[in-house]
Amino acid sequence: MKILVVGSGGREHALAWKLKQSPNVTELYCAPGNAGTMSLATNVPVKANDIQGLLKFVKSNRIDLTVVGPEVPLTEGIVDIFEPEGLSIFGPTKLAAEIEGSKVFSKNFMKKYSIPTAAYAVFSIDQRREAEQYVGASPLPCVVKADGLAAGKGAVICESRDDALKVIDEMMGQKIFGSAGERIVVEEFLTGEEASVFALSDGENFALLSPAQDHKRILDGDQGKNTGGMGAYAPAPVMTAELMSQVESTIIIPTIKGMAAEGRTYRGCLYVGIMVTSSGPKVVEYNCRLGDPEAQVVLPLIDGDLADIMMAVCHGNLKNYHVKLHDATAVCVIIASRGYPDKYDTGKKIYGLDASQSTNDVVVFHSGTRYENGDIVSSGGRVLGVTAIGYGHGLERTIRTAYSGVRQITFDGAYYRSDIGQKGLRHLRQ
Repeated sequence: MKILVVGSGGREHALAWKLKQSPNVTELYCAPGNAGTMSLATNVPVKANDIQGLLKFVKSNRIDLTVVGPEVPLTEGIVDIFEPEGLSIFGPTKLAAEIEGSKVFSKNFMKKYSIPTAAYAVFSIDQRREAEQYVGASPLPCVVKADGLAAGKGAVICESRDDALKVIDEMMGQKIFGSAGERIVVEEFLTGEEASVFALSDGENFALLSPAQDHKRILDGDQGKNTGGMGAYAPAPVMTAELMSQVESTIIIPTIKGMAAEGRTYRGCLYVGIMVTSSGPKVVEYNCRLGDPEAQVVLPLIDGDLADIMMAVCHGNLKNYHVKLHDATAVCVIIASRGYPDKYDTGKKIYGLDASQSTNDVVVFHSGTRYENGDIVSSGGRVLGVTAIGYGHGLERTIRTAYSGVRQITFDGAYYRSDIGQKGLRHLRQ
């Protein structure tokens, strides 16, 4: 089997790493990949959103399966272009990917199918005055979300009315997210603990993966600015067997059935951001793909051939495939560049990569790296995801292993949080 992984981040490196373990995979490619994927696959100089370029490569190289990592090519319809050509591709169609591509669609969808989520109101750009009046009368804090994709920065928690008015002006007036902010959602602020739940769906059947917990804030103790994710661990103890059963019955099943009823059959990975509130689990957001850095801790816990599983998803055969999970824990600590999530440094030489992976328990997934004059250097805000996998080990030991790997790596301006996984430990100690 020849496989192409589309994307260039830590999620795509983790996908390549897991797919490489399949005995059926004979050739593996990444487009465009990064310095880390080069050791597993052949990097192809085609950008993730160059759909026609990807199509040309897949057809000329007779690729058997294309696995799409990021959301942009999915929301732009890469699946709709590949499938009529008889090509197998893992991910939802453009209509199905709108569950992430439009916050307005997803909120209205949840309302229609009685899927628990935060109370909300929708405003278009010509309703800006109404939006300002609404936040003036809303309980605080509230959340203002851009309708479209905004690189993970389109949801803002507003502590005051002035904060909310400022965000509305940035989105609708200054158009900092372009057309993505021409419609906004204002919703109630949910209190509780967040978790990420993943379902592999063939449109009718589904398999749940290990629940994970991401760490969005830049600083320890969930302080500071939001980021794309500073680390993750799985399984997340907050998602008990009882809660997972509740999420399955009240969220996952209605979502997959509802999407099919809407003519948006969902095939691929459905990511559900959950808030565990005092009144039960509620949906914070949907994504139409694996999360990053959650993929780095969820994929290693799959006990099976990922290539086979993905093919079953693509061809509606998931009911014939039992997806097993390892009795293990996984922890990923992101090492970021100085200045991230604002303007950050790049081009910094990275030291200690081999030393950090001196045991089989640690894998370093590259998020923002490139080769330069024979060296691996930083090329993004999030640079590396140091991931420890504890087969048969508890979370505490796996956290220690991850940070042991982190301490082996240095580059100018390297920064990481020191408390990844601590929420999980608190749950286990209760």
